[in-house]
Amino acid sequence: MRVAVLGLGEAGGRIAADLVAAGADVRGWDPVARPSGVSLTADGPAAVSGADVVLSLNAAAVALEVAESVKGALDAETLYADLNTSSPALKRELADTAPCLFADVALVGTVPATGLATPALASGAGAERFAKLLGPLGMPIEVVGREPGEAAGLKLLRSVFMKGVAAAAVESLAAARAAGAEERARADMAAVLGEPLLERLLTGSKAHAARRMDEMLAAASYLEELGVEPRVASAAAGWLAQLRDARP
Repeated sequence: MRVAVLGLGEAGGRIAADLVAAGADVRGWDPVARPSGVSLTADGPAAVSGADVVLSLNAAAVALEVAESVKGALDAETLYADLNTSSPALKRELADTAPCLFADVALVGTVPATGLATPALASGAGAERFAKLLGPLGMPIEVVGREPGEAAGLKLLRSVFMKGVAAAAVESLAAARAAGAEERARADMAAVLGEPLLERLLTGSKAHAARRMDEMLAAASYLEELGVEPRVASAAAGWLAQLRDARP
């Protein structure tokens, strides 16, 4: 199977490398990242030409731009899968842009740690084909609907909870530090969440603050679309923005 991977950063690079190990013919494009084992092309259109499936793993802010830049080189038989965390509205727009089958894919795990084995939700007209192509290579995939945006929406609902808990932990520890009770507060939280999960929430929030801030802004927008006031999502986005700005 010939796979094009657009975006070879932390997540895309790991998935591309795992696909190579699984026996796929992988061609990638990214202006910066250079993962080993992946055949790099001069640009996006060269990467997608003749591909059976295209995986877009970019920042949500450029997902539409990337799709627009390669659509002229996509075959009608190609499957275009967008794996970026974005709003359901953007996924629907991407589906309208792609001149081929489209799959809205939401990764619901820690991709740098699990790579191709990261569980995924898929929706859209191309969801079943995505599961048929990527499932045998090691990706656990649940098809959750026929409409683009359904998978993205489910992930954002999950993210409100996970990033909300992370934001609460960050805020609680900041206050405990100011009160001179950080060790006690952390022990109390670890007793509820477990130390490994607590550490992952805290370190992940700092390391990926910019990307997760965008994710929570998308979640807030989606909640408003549903008629739910995004109090937690907005607060989490605010904390992540502060963490982003505090990074050296």
